[in-house]
Amino acid sequence: MRFAVLGSGSGGNSAVVECGGVRLLIDAGLSAKQLNLRLSQIGVDPASLHGILLTHEHGDHIKGLKVFLKQNPIPVFATPATRKIVRESGVDGGVWKSFETSQVFKIADVEIRSFSVHHDAVDPVGFVIGHDSQRMGFVSDVGHVTRSMVDCLHGLHGLFVEANYDEEMLAADTKRPWSTKQRISSRHGHLSNNQVAALIEEIVHPALGRVVLGHLSSDCNKPEIALRNLRACLENLGHHHVGLHCACQHEPTEWFVL
Repeated sequence: MRFAVLGSGSGGNSAVVECGGVRLLIDAGLSAKQLNLRLSQIGVDPASLHGILLTHEHGDHIKGLKVFLKQNPIPVFATPATRKIVRESGVDGGVWKSFETSQVFKIADVEIRSFSVHHDAVDPVGFVIGHDSQRMGFVSDVGHVTRSMVDCLHGLHGLFVEANYDEEMLAADTKRPWSTKQRISSRHGHLSNNQVAALIEEIVHPALGRVVLGHLSSDCNKPEIALRNLRACLENLGHHHVGLHCACQHEPTEWFVL
């Protein structure tokens, strides 16, 4: 199993997971041009994708979907509520397949478990993707960590998770009004570096080999702060083996092999 992040941030989010001969795109929040370009940069032909998994309907997660589907009519997997809103927004291509939140379904030999997360969207979800004995978690926009979410993320070999803001930087930010700061830090907003560290502290185990942080705010977080915070947490727990990386907005990551 391996995965790569095509881009992550407020300007657009998308990632690729490959396992068991199956290639899946998670979200399509970059323009279709950028999706095609960045897939090419990591050696993936868009026509080889077996499906697109949608976490939720916000524009930075579906921006390129309409044009990309016209070029590549591949199946799109979403909850019924997310599907309804995305289709009503004018995304009319592709073959749509629905799954209920918390449902486990398969694409070929790859098992996908969806789970509910808290965010200001209609029906946002995260995913655990499994093949053979390997499991990878994908957690995008989420305001706080629930017990059910932690339970779903036990036993992972790799994890992508948002680390949107540093609490001190958000508090000191002068560009955002108080109401926006409240929305970001609310239970339906985004995760802070400290919240991510607390999550990892609960789920880390010897086989967790890679954690990739994403959706970092350009104003209220920095990769070095997010990585330093999480590295210190892991070292305090004696888990020096976990590879850490920050995905960025403007270029794809390398492939991370689990």
